[in-house]
Amino acid sequence: MSTQIGELAPASRSLNWRTPAVIILCGCAIGMLGFGPRSALGFFVQPMSNEFSWGRDVFGLAIAVQNLLWGLGQPFAGAVADRFGLFRVMCVGALLYAGGLLLMRYSSTPLSLDLGAGVMIGFGLAGCSFNLVLSAFSKLLPAEKRGLALGAGTAAGSFGQFLFAPIGVALIDNFGWQQALSVFGFLMLLIIPLSLALSTPPVTSASSATPADDQTITKALAEAFGHRSYVLLVLGFFTCGFQLAFITVHLPAFLVDRGISTQTGGWVIAAIGLFNIIGSLSVGYLQNYLPKRYILSTIYFTRALATLAFITFPITPFSAIAFGAISGLTWLSTVPPTSALVALMFGTRWLATLYGFAFVSHQVGGFLGVWLGGIVFEKFGSYTPIWWLSILFGVLSALINLPIVEKPVQRAVAQPA
Repeated sequence: MSTQIGELAPASRSLNWRTPAVIILCGCAIGMLGFGPRSALGFFVQPMSNEFSWGRDVFGLAIAVQNLLWGLGQPFAGAVADRFGLFRVMCVGALLYAGGLLLMRYSSTPLSLDLGAGVMIGFGLAGCSFNLVLSAFSKLLPAEKRGLALGAGTAAGSFGQFLFAPIGVALIDNFGWQQALSVFGFLMLLIIPLSLALSTPPVTSASSATPADDQTITKALAEAFGHRSYVLLVLGFFTCGFQLAFITVHLPAFLVDRGISTQTGGWVIAAIGLFNIIGSLSVGYLQNYLPKRYILSTIYFTRALATLAFITFPITPFSAIAFGAISGLTWLSTVPPTSALVALMFGTRWLATLYGFAFVSHQVGGFLGVWLGGIVFEKFGSYTPIWWLSILFGVLSALINLPIVEKPVQRAVAQPA
């Protein structure tokens, strides 16, 4: 067993089962379960809107609130996990997530939809999503295994998208949207036993602690936001959230508007998840050999080009699936280099917290992508302005990531008394 794992409980033989392989497998399962249902929520837009005579802006606002609260809740969930351990945070997150899906199943007003799909699922995701899984990997696994593990954890979220998109469509078609949400809700409870493998101990002060270990959360945040490369990384991450959230929620309806079947839309979202498994694993491997800032810049620029080609040429089932495949290669592959850069710059002591604040930017982008998508469609009957805004943000983020400096921050060394 690795030294890191042994250090967590050197006297406890009961933790011997938590080998690196078990940690990675359980973490990947959590990533798959956590990301799967929320990536399939776009397929509930039309059946729920038709049943309750809602505009797409109503559903769009609920998912926008979800994205925003996921982002705002992430640094706090990360701070609690960093300070008191991961298991309790994961349990609370899974219960909120499951409860939100079940409340969404019984929603008949915009307010109840906002509470279930927005508030409860948003905070639930903050407590049990792949972001905390990645921070656990960084803390529990030896350095030589982290790069590929970060890629695998991200790819698992994509596999959840690949798996849950067609399952969601099939459940809705055969049993109705209410039963589909009930099934999704009960599946989220599986996260609780799986999170036992990722539990981290509460932080205790030690006289032999290094300056990084002694650093308070306030000092860590001041250091991070005073660091130019971290600020650039955070700004660039905004685009990732904007693009992903807009496509996840509005692409299925956009395709139906163009005469593409709902089933094809399900396979487009599934293709995104499937190809992002390749993209995330590839990036997890390549970031050990290539500058991470160049990887991020290439991802954002590729997204911009793929979107430009998609909206320029006629929309067909083939072009839609091709767009899903190309988008999938770059979908969540921003996450491994982003989290790795945060760990490289500041270490792993406050990793969940600092990555959580970067994720706030991501989710503010997600909030605007979903919300503006609904508003623009209701006003103009078209998503075209949002597609062009997505292209612009992609180009800007490609440029923003280039000046990032990939090295640890310089800290003053404590002098002996």
